Amino acid sequence: MDKLRNMEVMAAVVEAGSFAAAARQLGISAVMVGKHIQQLEGHLGARLFQRSTRQNSLTEVGAAFYEDSKRVLEQVRWAESAVERSRAVPQGLLRVSAPFTLGNHVIAPLVADFLQRHEQVRVDLQLTDSVVDLAGEGFDVAVRIGKVSDEGLVARPLRPYRMVIAAAPAYLRRHGTPERAADLARHQCLSHSVWQRRVEWTLRDGNEEFFWPEHARLTCNQGDGLRQAALRGLGLIMQPEVLLADDLASGALVPVMQPCLPVARAVHLVYAPDRRQLPKLARFVEHVVGVLGIAGDAKGAAPQA
Repeated sequence: MDKLRNMEVMAAVVEAGSFAAAARQLGISAVMVGKHIQQLEGHLGARLFQRSTRQNSLTEVGAAFYEDSKRVLEQVRWAESAVERSRAVPQGLLRVSAPFTLGNHVIAPLVADFLQRHEQVRVDLQLTDSVVDLAGEGFDVAVRIGKVSDEGLVARPLRPYRMVIAAAPAYLRRHGTPERAADLARHQCLSHSVWQRRVEWTLRDGNEEFFWPEHARLTCNQGDGLRQAALRGLGLIMQPEVLLADDLASGALVPVMQPCLPVARAVHLVYAPDRRQLPKLARFVEHVVGVLGIAGDAKGAAPQA
C-alpha cells in the first residue's frame, strides 16, 4: 500500500469537496479514489468519512488525520524541493493560481511563453476567483488582486487592475454618450451577477460615489458574455481593461465616463519565502515581473536561484 499516495488522495477529497471532484483533479476515476480511501481506512482501522447519498463529511478521526496528513505532505514537498534547489536548470511541476479574467487574458499567455523557454518545466495553471491557500493546496505561486493580507508571503507588485466603461458606437449613436455617473439611470447597462450582491466597484463623480445600476438589462456571471452583448450594441459595460483591450483598440467599443472610473486595484505575485530558491519559481517570477512588474517592491525581493 502506498501510504503517501493514499494520504494525497484523501487530502484531495477534503479540499475538492467530493470523490468525483477529487478524481477530476487527480486525473483518476472516482472508483480509484474510493479504493485509496478504503485502503487507508483498512490500514488505520477507522472510518475517515461519513458517507451519504448526497455528501461525504469527515468523521472526528478523519478530521484529525487530515490535518496531520497535510503537515506530512508539506514536509514531503519540502524534501523534494530541497533536491530541486540543488539543480541549476529549472524543471519539474510549477503550480500557479490566478484570477479568472486576468489569468485567462494575461497570465496564461505569459505561462505559454515561459514554457517555451524552459522545456523541462510543467505548469498546472488554475484559474479561480477564490483566494487559494498556497501551502495547504500545494501551489507555488499565485496572482492576487487587492490587498495581500498574509504578511508571511513575498509579494511582488504588478500592473494595477483597471476597469473600463464602454459601449459600441451603434449604441452611443442611438442613446447618446453618458458623461456622469448619474447618467447611467437613463441608459441600458450590462452587469456582472456578482455585483447584484453588492460586491463591486465604486464609481466616482466629484465628491459623490455611485454603484453600477442594480437593475441591468442583462446580467451574466462571466465578463465575456457581457462583452459579447456590448459588442452587439445592447448597452454599457464596465469590465476589466484586460478583457476589453482589443475591442477598444479596434474601435469596436468606445470608452466613456473616464473621470468616473473606479480606483484601480493593486495586483501582486505572491509566494512563500521558503520556496524562493526553487529554480522553476525563480525563473517564473523573473519572467512575470519582467513583463508586468512595476517599481516599488515593498514586500519582498525576487527569489534567487
